[in-house]
Amino acid sequence: MNQLKTGDIIGSKRKELGFTQNQLAKMLNISFQAVSKWENNTAYPDIEMLPKLAAALHTTVDRLLGYQGAAAAYDSRYDTEEYYWGLTPNHICYDIMKFLPPVKPYRVLDMGCGEGKDAVFFAKCGYNVSAFDISEQGIEKARNLAGHNKVNVNFFKADIIDYRFDGEYDIIFSSGVLHYIPQPKRKEFCESLKSHTSAIGINALNVFVQKPFIPCAPDSTKEEESKGLWHSGELFQYYHDWLFHTCKEEIFDCDSGGIPHKHCMDTLIAQRGTFPFNSL
Repeated sequence: MNQLKTGDIIGSKRKELGFTQNQLAKMLNISFQAVSKWENNTAYPDIEMLPKLAAALHTTVDRLLGYQGAAAAYDSRYDTEEYYWGLTPNHICYDIMKFLPPVKPYRVLDMGCGEGKDAVFFAKCGYNVSAFDISEQGIEKARNLAGHNKVNVNFFKADIIDYRFDGEYDIIFSSGVLHYIPQPKRKEFCESLKSHTSAIGINALNVFVQKPFIPCAPDSTKEEESKGLWHSGELFQYYHDWLFHTCKEEIFDCDSGGIPHKHCMDTLIAQRGTFPFNSL
């Protein structure tokens, strides 16, 4: 166990959630002195305590122990002058504009923005954009891209698994990232997205779908493989009470990482509200 790093992480997560050492101790049925020792790196949690501690801090055991495989992998991908995913906006961005055009600076949240190409595109079109990614290297390149295009985007580093929503957004967008959400947490996660969407707002999401005849992508990380891809139609069922603008599944060719391979992806653009069946 990386004792020093784990102590730092425990203290940081506790403060982020607004807990005192005494409050965290009561949640775990231990003394506040034990929490203090963890954070001061003079002791560390027992193995049996780690799952309870991770749950209390709204994180995972891996993250408490300082394992950040995905962040390191993406930092490595983005540590070049070239943009790993290119600079062409995702085609779903144009579809979003059809259903909620920027007649005013609607608030957009781009989750897992990578190097920022889609977030910068939205900002250039007149949206008020916030965007986050787990990769520090990706965020740095995204900020450079925004500066080059003379637009303002609120870029910040965050992990989609631990992220806590702040306020409402008119458009919540994510492309190719939600497979990091563990399957038991996906319904809860989508409900959180929906509850932080404005009355006329849109959720525009796509997810990688597992197919027995499509192997894992050659540039996938171990964490991606361990979480598991989504099932066909799984995303759609969580939005059964929203208006569907786009609902499709497709298999396509990809050459990310320089190695040709295939993906299957479900894409959803859904709008909040209750609509009569004949309006679909």
